[in-house]
Order: sequence, then structure tokens, then C-alpha cells
Amino acid sequence: MKKLVLILALMSSTYVFAQNKAEQNLLTAVEKMKAAMVSGDRKDLEDIAADDLSYGHSGGKIEDKATFVETIASGKSDFVSIDLANQTVKITGSTGVVRHELHAKTNDGGKPGEVHLGILLVWQLQGKDWKLLARQAFKLPH
Repeated sequence: MKKLVLILALMSSTYVFAQNKAEQNLLTAVEKMKAAMVSGDRKDLEDIAADDLSYGHSGGKIEDKATFVETIASGKSDFVSIDLANQTVKITGSTGVVRHELHAKTNDGGKPGEVHLGILLVWQLQGKDWKLLARQAFKLPH
């Protein structure tokens, strides 16, 4: 009986470790995306996004990968800084769901501004890398 309890304890701790490692890897991908959005680096933006990306804005506009990358890399959408708050992570198989609040300073078209949005990110594990498959922004309640 003691052996069975020990085996079960080891199995559950291995699962928790694996889940935590997967979550850490996903959170690293979120940080890479945040850094790429602030830097506007085209290669970094392309690397983080899945080929089938669906990138939704709070106003209803939807972009594909090429438009998402071009909008940020060209400076049309310019993030000066991004802070994330109240972040949660859930991984099921090869799909990760991340929710957070995005608080950013922007400089779109040379006009300073601020953005405060709720964000839902859907990530897909492709090989060893997490790729952003879908993003939907929404207005936060006041």
C-alpha cells in the first residue's frame, strides 16, 4: 500500500512539474510577443505568430498574420510600453489559453495615447514552440 501511495505521489508531482514547465514556456512566449510588439521587430513578430493567426481588435477589426505584422512593424500601430495584469493561463493538450489586461502607452501616427483592454490569447504548440493562433481584445468594464 505504501508503494502505491508513493507511486501515485510521484506521478502527480511529475504531472504538476510538466504542467508548470509547459505554463512557463507559454508565459515566455507571451513575453516574447509583448517585447516584439514594443520593438516592432518584423522577424520576432513573424516568429511568434501562427500562419493562420486571427488577430481581433476591440472595435471588431480582424487581421491575419501578414496584416498584424505589417501594422506593428511599419509603426502604424506603435506600442511605447505594454504592461500586463491579472494574467491567467490554462493549457489543454497542445492548446494554451491566456487572459490578461493590457495597459499600454501608444504613439500611433505620432499621437501619444493609452490603451486599456482585456485580451484573450489562444496559443498552439507547434513542434517545440508556442505560436499565437488567435487574439481577441475587448473593452474592460469601467
